Amino acid sequence: MLHTIKQHNKVAYLILIFAIIAIVPFIINDDYFISVMNQALINGVVVLGLNFITGLTGQMNLGTGGIFALGAYVSALFNVALGLPAWVGLAGAVLMGFLIGMCLGYPSLRIRGVYLSLTTIGFTEIVRLLLNNLVGITGGTQGVQGIAPFRIFSFAVQGHRSNYYFILALLVILSWVSYRIVHSKWGRALKALRDNPDAAESLGINISSVKIMAFTLAAIYGCIGGSLYVHMTGYVNPSMFTIDLSIKYVIMLMVGGIGLVRGNIIGALIVTLLPEALRFMGDYYQLVFYIIVLLGAIFLPDGWLSIVGVLKEKIFTGNSKGKAAKT
Repeated sequence: MLHTIKQHNKVAYLILIFAIIAIVPFIINDDYFISVMNQALINGVVVLGLNFITGLTGQMNLGTGGIFALGAYVSALFNVALGLPAWVGLAGAVLMGFLIGMCLGYPSLRIRGVYLSLTTIGFTEIVRLLLNNLVGITGGTQGVQGIAPFRIFSFAVQGHRSNYYFILALLVILSWVSYRIVHSKWGRALKALRDNPDAAESLGINISSVKIMAFTLAAIYGCIGGSLYVHMTGYVNPSMFTIDLSIKYVIMLMVGGIGLVRGNIIGALIVTLLPEALRFMGDYYQLVFYIIVLLGAIFLPDGWLSIVGVLKEKIFTGNSKGKAAKT
């Protein structure tokens, strides 16, 4: 009974978060802010995927920047070079995510910890260098231009607000899928692998298939995010796909709370919007941002959402002590 109540509360929190996000354009009528929110929602898609491999399985993946880049370029080239619709480009990005998951998943069966981190860092750098140097295919540093938007029948998803609700709708669907996986037997297997791989294997869990599944899900979500990004902006070049981007996605996961679907969304929003809110500090805004993130990691290691639980505990503890003192 208690477990069911907790599950319903988690769903209610997710619904509340999406309801608040949905009304933001009606409250803040600013195109720049909406464009930043669009990026935050795309980041939410990517972090939902990263949660499978780093949040639930405990495997450090610093290759998200490379995954995002490949999804973006596959979708862009399908559209510009082959003249295919954006939806076909999205399907191509999903297929690319599946292939990346297989390629990164199998090495993870033999390596872990810092060695896996270095492998995924190398993956991101290799992707960036290839995108820069394969000029005949990727356009090199000039990138790919003229990428068409998504179309829903005769309606083109153009403009900040159209993209906002289109990306939000996909984020809701992907969050529901993520939530169902996290709270299924697969999600429990992922957590068991993180907590004690030897015990998980002794219970009959196929560690190899679980790791590969986690990497594949992470890669598919990351590639979907890349596809959404290029069809929103209409342009892509390799300059943004660095290790810094991969680190920023890990920060989003950490800020929101590792393993929490609602935390993935909140973390993506905070880490995307907070630097923009600090821009009034001029050249120091990045320094202040990372100091805040560092303090959060020290005092709220379970994510910034955990402050709600801390406050509840203090309030109830204070009330119970007060009642005990009166009696």
